[in-house]
Amino acid sequence: MDLRRAAVGLTRQVRDAVRGRPGTVSPRGSTGRARTGLSRRSLGILLVLAATAVWLAVALVPNLLGKGGALWAIVHGACVPHALRGQGPAPCSLVDLEGGVEKGYAILKDLRGRAQFLLIPTARITGIESPVLLQPGTTNYFAKAWRARTFVEERLGHPLDRRDVSLAVNSQLRRTQGQLHIHIDCVRQDVRDTLCRLAPTIGDRWAPLAEPLVGRPYRAMRVLGEDLGTADPFDLLARDDGARSAMGEHALAVVGAEFPGAKPGFVLLDGLVTSRFGKASNGEVVQDHTCAVAAEPASSGFRPLED
Repeated sequence: MDLRRAAVGLTRQVRDAVRGRPGTVSPRGSTGRARTGLSRRSLGILLVLAATAVWLAVALVPNLLGKGGALWAIVHGACVPHALRGQGPAPCSLVDLEGGVEKGYAILKDLRGRAQFLLIPTARITGIESPVLLQPGTTNYFAKAWRARTFVEERLGHPLDRRDVSLAVNSQLRRTQGQLHIHIDCVRQDVRDTLCRLAPTIGDRWAPLAEPLVGRPYRAMRVLGEDLGTADPFDLLARDDGARSAMGEHALAVVGAEFPGAKPGFVLLDGLVTSRFGKASNGEVVQDHTCAVAAEPASSGFRPLED
């Protein structure tokens, strides 16, 4: 990227200045002796600043722009090769390549949180804005992420009520990585309570949620069923023409729910994110990586990972 090249160039210029190479000497002073325009100490400080600029360009800026490559490096460089060689999924918890690498996914424990896991496609998919997600035959990654909630439960030591579980994908403008990943973790207690109260008012089409969540506006719709089945939240969002033309400005969250009549299902949340700064309705905002809702076990025993 241009910033990286500029930072590297600056470092070289300052290095040459410290070494006294041509182009770094100021006009002759009163003594008639050529002298350096800046002291070696000042040049040393500039060199440190330039090196810092290089570090920012290489390590930090891609993350700020949502193009970081750490997750892709882990999955593509370690988890998948290990699985293909029959050596297990490490450092991932699971690698599913039943449909091939282009349709597969990996489950990785996130460094943050008590029990947060990530679902990461084994195919190269940048994020919510990728047209690959809307192509026929694409894996329903949200459905796979819901089934992988058992990894969260095992980490916590007990099963969770479906209303305690959430899945989230952040907007292109509010993410660090350039590889699609779905956050699998507990929902915030206040979000859970609000959605339980509003569940009877949430319909089968996108509509503004009657109350903000974490002080932010969202649209919501419901999907009925024990699991997502063929209901793909990416596709359901893209059916809204306004969202389809700017998917990168949207964030998605899926929260387990129970609707009137004890019908199990999900609340889908759509947040609009149009800036990298300030308060935004991002997907991960509705999650709680401390899992406060999991303080008390919902019941005894574990559910097996669903087929």
